[in-house]
This record gives sequence, C-alpha cells and structure tokens, in this order.
Amino acid sequence: MGNQVPLDEAHALVRRLFEIIDGRDFGALGEVFAPDAVYERPGYEPLAGLERLTTFYRDERIIISGAHQVEDVASGEGVVISRGVFTGKSRDGADLNERFADVYRVEGGKIRHRTTYFFRAAI
Repeated sequence: MGNQVPLDEAHALVRRLFEIIDGRDFGALGEVFAPDAVYERPGYEPLAGLERLTTFYRDERIIISGAHQVEDVASGEGVVISRGVFTGKSRDGADLNERFADVYRVEGGKIRHRTTYFFRAAI
C-alpha cells in the first residue's frame, strides 16, 4: 500500500481545505495544495499551480462568502473523495446553495489534483 491515505488524514485534509477557502485565508492554500496542483471545476479551464489557484480564489471565484458542509469523506490508494453542500453569497449578492462532490489525488499529504462536480441536470 504505497500511497494509502488513512481516513483520519483524509478528514483532516478536507477539513483544513475548506477552513482555508471559507475563511478566505488564501495565503494558506499551500498547506493543502502541492505547488504544481491542478484544479478542475465546471466553467473554468484547469487551474494549474498554487499561484493560479490563489488568484482564482482571491479574484475570480463568483463566491464572496459562505461555508462548505462536508457530509462524507472516503479515502483509498492516493485518492480522497468528499461530498457535501455549499451555502453562501455570490459577489453580486445572490444566495448560493450547491451540492458538490470532490475527488482529490493526494501525494505526500497534499492535493496534487482536485476535480469538483456539481449536482445539476446536464445530459
């Protein structure tokens, strides 16, 4: 089991990720993301590198405030999965309420790749 992510470490990583994001402490993103991490989410080109992630969260993301409530976390060989709901406000003041699921590729205790999925009708 070369890169097994223990469940307690998976929970801690996801908890810290959302503490940083929800607290808008974007200077701390390097605590959870590898320097060359890639983040994929609907509506955006892949965000590559810690500097790009920081710019996205600080300047581009439509969310101005809110909180992620994580309902489940699972882990396996180099992978962590979480799902939950986000509630908050957009930059233009609209209420946001969005169910999500994330898949993280984890190496050395940090996220190397993150993909977010939203629960919406698509096909």
